[in-house]
Order: sequence, then C-alpha cells, then structure tokens
Amino acid sequence: MNNQQYEFGMVGLGVMGRNLMLNIADHDFSVIGLDLDPLKAEAVEEEAGKDKPVRGTISTEEFVKSIRKPRAIMLLVPAGKAVDGAIATLLPLLEPGDIVIDGGNSYFPDTERRVEELASKGVHFFGMGVSGGEQGARFGPSMMPGGNREAYERLRPIFEAIAAKVDGEPCVEYLGSGSAGNYVKMVHNGIEYGIMQLIAETYDLLKRGVGLSDDELQAVFQDWNQTEVQSFLIEITGEILAKVDDETGERLVTMISDRARSKGTGKWTSQNAMDLQVPVPTIDMAVLMRDMSKYKEDRVEAANALPNAGLSAPIEMEKQALIDQLRSAFYFAMISTYAQGLAQLTVASKEYNYGLQLQDVAKIWRGGCIIRAACLADIRQAYTEKPQLANLLLDASIGEDLMDRQQDMRAIVKLAIDKGIPMPAYMASLAYFDAFRTETLPTNLIQAQRDYFGAHTYERTDKLGTFHTVWS
Repeated sequence: MNNQQYEFGMVGLGVMGRNLMLNIADHDFSVIGLDLDPLKAEAVEEEAGKDKPVRGTISTEEFVKSIRKPRAIMLLVPAGKAVDGAIATLLPLLEPGDIVIDGGNSYFPDTERRVEELASKGVHFFGMGVSGGEQGARFGPSMMPGGNREAYERLRPIFEAIAAKVDGEPCVEYLGSGSAGNYVKMVHNGIEYGIMQLIAETYDLLKRGVGLSDDELQAVFQDWNQTEVQSFLIEITGEILAKVDDETGERLVTMISDRARSKGTGKWTSQNAMDLQVPVPTIDMAVLMRDMSKYKEDRVEAANALPNAGLSAPIEMEKQALIDQLRSAFYFAMISTYAQGLAQLTVASKEYNYGLQLQDVAKIWRGGCIIRAACLADIRQAYTEKPQLANLLLDASIGEDLMDRQQDMRAIVKLAIDKGIPMPAYMASLAYFDAFRTETLPTNLIQAQRDYFGAHTYERTDKLGTFHTVWS
C-alpha cells in the first residue's frame, strides 16, 4: 500500500484522463489515477517519469485511501451507465465532504439526479464540462464546473493552475449550482455545431460556387485567421485543407466521406431549447444537416434526377471582393450563433436556478476550448457592462456591427440561392436577426387560425384577457 497522500484523484486513464493527470503534475500537484486496465495504470507513471508526483493503480481501495481529505476525485469515463457505475464503486469508500467531479459530456438531468443522490450521503457532486480535446487536457483546457460553491474552494487552486490562460486569466470559473457546468458545456457544444456548419457551408460556396482551387481554399482560411473571425475552428480548417493524403496525393479532406457523425450534445441543446421555448435556429440547422448527410444514397440519386443548373451561372463580382464579403457574412452568422446559445443560457439560468454570470462564461470560452474566438473578448465586455443583457444583439456595439454587415450577409445568401448551394445555417442566422428585430411578427394570424379550428383563444392588442371568436 502506498502511504503518500495525493492532492487529486482521477478515475479513467484514457487519453483525456491521462493528459489531465500529467497537466496536474506539471503544476506540482500530486495525483493518483485509477483504471481497471493495469497497462494504463502503469503507462501514466512511465509517461510522467520518476520526478513527477504521479501514481497509477487498479485498486479502488488504495486509490480512495491515498487521497487527502476532503477527497477530490474526477471521473473521465463515458457518459451514462459508466458514470453511475464508477460512483457506485467509489461511494462506499467515501466520507462526508468528499467531492466527485464528472468531467464527461453528461446530460444535465443526469447530473441533477447525481447531485441529489450523493448529497444524501454528504458527498458533493460536480458536473464539469471540459473543452479542448487531447491537447487542451495536456496543456490547458477550458473548464466549466458547477456544484456546491463552498466545496469548489477545494478544487479551485488545482483547476486555475491547469486551465488555459488568456491575458493571465485562467479559463475556468465556478459557474453555478447543480448541473450548471454540464449545461454550459452542452450549449458550448451546440454553438460548436453551429459554427462548424457555418464553416462547412463557407467551404462549399467557395469550392463549388466560386471554384477556388485547393491551394486557394487553404489560403482563405489561413488568411481569415488573422482577421476579426480568428478562432480555433478557422485555424484548424486552414490546417485541414492543407493536409495531403499519403495514399492518393490528393487533399485528404476530399477523400473523407460526407456522412457526418455526432455524439448527441448538439441535439440535446436543440431539444432543451425547444423545451424552454428559446429559438436557436442555427444550432437546429447544424443538427439537421448532420442528419441529412446520412442519406447518402438518396442524395446521389437526387443529384442525378434533380440536376443543379445554378452551379454554372457566372458570378458578377471580383473574386477577392466576394471572399471579403463572405468573411463579413461569416462573422455576422457566427455572432448570431453565439447570441442564440447565450440567450438559451440566460433563460436556463432562471429556469434551473443556476445563477450564471455570462461574462464568466465568455471568459472561460476565450481560451482552451473548441469555440474560442477573438470575438469573445467583445462578448465578455458586453455582459460585463450589462450583466442582465437579455440578448447579445441588444448590445449597442455588437448590434451596430451587425447592422453594418447585414448587406454582405444578404448578398451571400442570395448568391447561395442562385447557385443552388445549401447554406441553411447562414440563412437561419440571418432569419434569427430579422425575426428578433421585428416588432410585430405575423404570428397573430397563427393565433387566429388556432382559435378558428381548435377554439384555443387568443389575446388582443387593445385590452387584457383571452378571447374566442365564432369564425364561421
């Protein structure tokens, strides 16, 4: 039995767990890892080297007894039954005041259930979103913890040390009670879906619509990463488009199937937004287009049966001017997507009593995570100046910027329509902007229709109450 008392415990020594352990050790915190696979337990010690305070074990009892009290234990296992199984194994060995952190992409109602179940045993449960992938885990992730505020103080020194840093500030912050951390990560992933779809549509318009070569496509995204649309996703798109396939000599991206996969977090965002009655159309379209991609055989048949004559239509604009216009439109759509996700967080915080501070959310997202982008500095500023801002589009500076870019956005959407190139995420982003700034929507007609066929009643503009009319 190893008698050393470790500062932190990690359950699950796969890629993410192992890299977070090494990150923790790099910042002089001792850490012990538990995995049922002895090879993984041994590998983490070997990778850390003899000079780092790292240990791996396959013994649950040794693992728990080796962590200083109150214990801080993080789970990095697949969401769902694996999390409940790990908790069930650990719980008999834990004591009141101990803390268990779920670092996976768990669905937030599962986190709420676990918070209540462990609280009955005196154990604190945290749901914490971790973004940044393998490299982020190793050298600085963005982390979104939610749970008991007092218990977070046991975790804060470690998390602030290992998090990504932007201007010296760690990309981690206590977000709120209960499942706040997992919820914020879920919406983070929804925004990620939306921006990835926007980038894919941008690529498609430039490739099929404008006819850019592989080298020109790669240069566009490389150049854009030095502008106002700078972001991690734009950066890696430039790198992806430069990669050559060793087998064919072609750009690797052209050899990859267009059947897209997903793990469900984007769908969860859309589903919950509908439950809360918060419109997130760009995220919805991103989810739907991944679904559309799966109908490959049908799409091949339709491409032959319903040919697209628009692709051959000439473009009456100089190439670089169009690329600049497209960059402006992409920025517009990206901001619209952030606005939708943040509006969902605003409503969810009230509905679930999270107490979210959106300036802290924007701070966390500035570095380490997949949706980090230069524009998040402005988004953070907007919520710092007006913490109760109902929607990002209502910030004077951001709203004025979008007003200046809206004609570029409309021109790109028109071009896509003329070319027959699907850009539903762009269109949804523009429609969100237009609908949000419309004082009187045509839904009064829908209310009348509902009352006509179902006697559902309606409200009037000139007096209070609900009314029903015999229409025929």
